[in-house]
Amino acid sequence: MAKRPTMADVAAEAGVSRALVSIVFRGTPGASDATRARVLAAADRLGYRLDTRARLLRSARSRLLGVVFALDGAFHAELVEALYPAASAAGFDLALSARSPRRSEDEALRSLLDLGVEALLVLAPNTPPDELGALPLPVVSVLEPQTHDGVASVATDEAAGVGLAVAHLRGLGHRRLVHIDGGSAVGAEARRAAFRALEGEDAAVVPGGPNDAAGMDAARTLLALVSIRPHEAPTAAVVFNDEAALGVVHVLRAAGLQVPEDLSVVGYDDSRLAALVHVSLTSVRQDPDALAAASVHAAAEALEGRIEHVLVPPSLTVRSSTAPPRAVVH
Repeated sequence: MAKRPTMADVAAEAGVSRALVSIVFRGTPGASDATRARVLAAADRLGYRLDTRARLLRSARSRLLGVVFALDGAFHAELVEALYPAASAAGFDLALSARSPRRSEDEALRSLLDLGVEALLVLAPNTPPDELGALPLPVVSVLEPQTHDGVASVATDEAAGVGLAVAHLRGLGHRRLVHIDGGSAVGAEARRAAFRALEGEDAAVVPGGPNDAAGMDAARTLLALVSIRPHEAPTAAVVFNDEAALGVVHVLRAAGLQVPEDLSVVGYDDSRLAALVHVSLTSVRQDPDALAAASVHAAAEALEGRIEHVLVPPSLTVRSSTAPPRAVVH
């Protein structure tokens, strides 16, 4: 049985990107008449046909936005909660589809496409931008900035967020800072680059990850390094997110160290975890309400063929996990 042609096949046949093919079949602005004709001719030669059921569902204007999120993301839960009133205020409903270690992002996306959603909001996507742009409906990448012409994006200004954390710690008198990074997680590269831009290319960076287990491993690595070179021990850490920061704090306390007396710790997200009394974590705040409102607006604009790229400014919530280093306490 012959393989059914795909949108990627049409793009290759027409000599254009998959995102441009998607624009042509959605009927939205962004492609010239000549390009549209070339794409349609290529589709005809290959025998490519759109999914009629999905097309009919979308033409009925379901006013339904699909949201892909991670089950294990603490901040994702807060952002999804904020998306409901933001969507309602704009006349949309939400359909949720989770990704997890046992369910891929591709599966999550496909289930929403089958529901006939009008647009997709993908939180911290791990699907490549060109593949998102090739989907047959508008996509907003949330929490991950994009430069792809066919994918809208809404994210926190990561450089500004790391800058707030570093400025706070330096203002307290810290001079030896370490960044416990997020490994390959979405946003990790941007935060790592921002830290090095402020602290220098040889700045202390310990590999980590986006959860408490990764934070614990990173803290053990840090303690091992400090035992070898105690004179270079940092007095403050900027951690990839709140979950990882909790893992760091746990290992430090288990080793008999105090936070913030021995090491000030700053998290990222200002999730509900950070506000727990026994944690009281200073954290860079990503504003879920502002991100949600901007994401819904970007989806509405994308439905009209207008692609937005929005950076939302962060703030810093100061709690008791940061203080001046011992040497400058008066």
